[in-house]
Amino acid sequence: MLAATPALRMAPVVMQATAAPMTGVSSQAMAARGMAMDSSILVQGGSLRTWSYRSPAIEQVQVILSTEGRPLDADIELWHGPDNTPCKMRVYVENGQLRPFSAVVETPRGPNTVAIRNIGQIEFPIAANVVADDVDAPTADCASASMTIQGGALRTYPFDPSVDSVQVLLKTDGRPLNARIELLQGPNNNKQVIELYTEDGCDRPFFCVLETPGSGNVVRVVNTAPVEFPMTASVVPMAINNDMATGAVLGGDVVIGGDVGF
Repeated sequence: MLAATPALRMAPVVMQATAAPMTGVSSQAMAARGMAMDSSILVQGGSLRTWSYRSPAIEQVQVILSTEGRPLDADIELWHGPDNTPCKMRVYVENGQLRPFSAVVETPRGPNTVAIRNIGQIEFPIAANVVADDVDAPTADCASASMTIQGGALRTYPFDPSVDSVQVLLKTDGRPLNARIELLQGPNNNKQVIELYTEDGCDRPFFCVLETPGSGNVVRVVNTAPVEFPMTASVVPMAINNDMATGAVLGGDVVIGGDVGF
């Protein structure tokens, strides 16, 4: 029998189903997103959970996904009326504890429903939460560092080992937004991949925070739309660890293409 879940902080939220909270998820990553561990919902492999927002006053929500260290593979959709999906994402993360997924979904003109489906195997459950208050927002540096990416083009953004997390903001001038965001650590070694579709990149811009532990992190943004649909991208550091040495250490525990500390 499913256990009762504590009520979320926003009264207008109605969940389709509830489940017991997952144990073993990185509490530091959860606390950094301003959420409590007991509000997470366990989504088993192949199952679906929904969060409904009836109030039109809720214009954006934050989706947070994590695991106990196993891979994370999920579909996220925003439902706005019958047969209307203005935003959808396919998310893959190699290690959902080391790199939890966090993104902001714009929900103007309610009611809206956020649907999260775990498309991984049943052995790979995920902890999911959707919150409508204390939502992350891009910094002034992120908003001012936009760069145009034409349809079919890509840009890469390498980061120093001292950068612990990165902000990604994607917009258009009102046209559809189709993009793929990849976090690489070593040649062709994808640690996180987001395939994104938004019907209006001006009304519904995309913002997410990528955790970038270790060295050799590169964010690659690909505009998968035709050449007639350019977009603007801003990829800048969010959290910086000034105590981390930037130089290479002989005999250290950093493996190119791998994780630190394994």
